[in-house]
Amino acid sequence: MDKIYLDHNATTPVAPEVLHIVTSVLQDQMGNPSSVHSMGRSARVLIDEAREQVASLIGASPSEIVFTSGGTEANNLALLGVALGMGKSGGHIVTSQVEHPSVLNPCKQLESLGFVVDRLKVDKLGRIDLQALENCLTEATLLVSLQHANSETGVLQDIVKIGEIARKKKVLFHTDAIQSVGKIPVRVQDLPVDMLSISAHKLNGPKGVGALYLRKGSPDLFSPVCGGSQEKKRRGGTENVAGIAGFSKACELAQKHIVSQKSSGLSSLRDHFYQLVSNLISGMEIFGDLENRLPNTLDLGFEGVEGDTLLISLDMAGVAVSTGSACSSGSGLPSPVLTAMGIPFDKINSSIRFSFGWSNTTAEIEKAAKILAQTVSLNRTGTAMEGSKKINETPLKFNRYKIY
Repeated sequence: MDKIYLDHNATTPVAPEVLHIVTSVLQDQMGNPSSVHSMGRSARVLIDEAREQVASLIGASPSEIVFTSGGTEANNLALLGVALGMGKSGGHIVTSQVEHPSVLNPCKQLESLGFVVDRLKVDKLGRIDLQALENCLTEATLLVSLQHANSETGVLQDIVKIGEIARKKKVLFHTDAIQSVGKIPVRVQDLPVDMLSISAHKLNGPKGVGALYLRKGSPDLFSPVCGGSQEKKRRGGTENVAGIAGFSKACELAQKHIVSQKSSGLSSLRDHFYQLVSNLISGMEIFGDLENRLPNTLDLGFEGVEGDTLLISLDMAGVAVSTGSACSSGSGLPSPVLTAMGIPFDKINSSIRFSFGWSNTTAEIEKAAKILAQTVSLNRTGTAMEGSKKINETPLKFNRYKIY
C-alpha cells in the first residue's frame, strides 16, 4: 500500500541530500570539534559552516546562533535561561494558553520557584489580544514568550506588533518559530525579536538538533545544560556534528524553496484539498484564523466522527494525519489549543490536523480527499448528515499567508 504522509507539522521526511550529508559525516568525521588535531579542526569547520547557513536562513549573524538538541531545548534555554539568568523569585513571565508544551512546562517549573507567569487568552480564531498583552506587562516582567505559528491550527501571531510592544516596555521577547521557519520567510532583521527557536526535523532535517537565535547584545543566559565551554558556554556537551551538518543542508534547501516561492505551492495544495473535502463531506468545520495561517496547515472537525477513530481508520487506509500536536497526543485530554479557543468539546473530539509538505503531490492530495470522505462516511454515527452537500453555498477562500 502506498502511504500518503500528511503530518509534516509533527515531523518531516529527511531530505535525501540531508541524509547523504549526515551519513558521510558519521563515516568520515570522527573528530571531536574541541580537539586541536586535524580531525578535530575539520569537525569544527563543519560546525562553523553550518552556523553560517542556519544564520543565513533567518537573516542572522552566525555568532547569534546557539545549537541545541532540538526545539524543546531551544525553548527551555530561552525561558529558563532568561528567568534564572536575570531574575529572582517574583520575576514575571508572559506567555499564552496555546503555546507548545516545551514553553508551558518550563513556565510551570518557574512558577514552582516563585516566578509569576501570565498565560494570555486567545480569541475563537486563535489570536492573542495585543492590548491585553500590553496591559499585562509590568516593571517585573522579564520575558514575553509567544509563538509565531501554532502547530495544530497553523495560526500566525503578529510577532511584529508583539515585539514592538515588548520593546516599548523594555522587555525581552522570545518566539517559538519552530513551525514557521522553513515554511515561510522569517528574517530576524525585520522582526523585533530577541530570541527565536528553530528545529531541524520540522524542515526536512534530522531529529535531535535545533537552534536558538540570540540577538547580539542580549543578556547572558543561565545554561540549563552545564558542562564544557561549547557554544560559548551557553550549552555544554560535545556537539552533534553529523546532526548539525544535516541541519545546515536542510536550511539551505528550505532557503531555496522560499526564494523560489514554493510556499505558494503549499498554499495551493492546502486550498485544493480543502475545496475537495468541503465538496465531498457535509458537516465539516475549519478551526483557526483563515487569513493569518501557515500555508500548509488545516485543522478540520467532522460532525459525528471521533477524531481518534478517524485517525486510526485513515492510517489503516494509508493516510498519516494527527489529532493535534504530536507532543501532546496520547494524553487522553482534549486539545488545550482548541479548548483555549472556546471550541466545544464535541467539536474538539472530532478534529483532525492535516499538514502538507514539499514532497506532497496533487495526485496524493486528491487521493487522500477521496479516502477521507469514504472514511468519514463509514465512521459517522447516529443521525449525522449524509451526502455530498457543501458546508457553505460559497466555498471558503483562503487569503495567502501574511508574514508576521
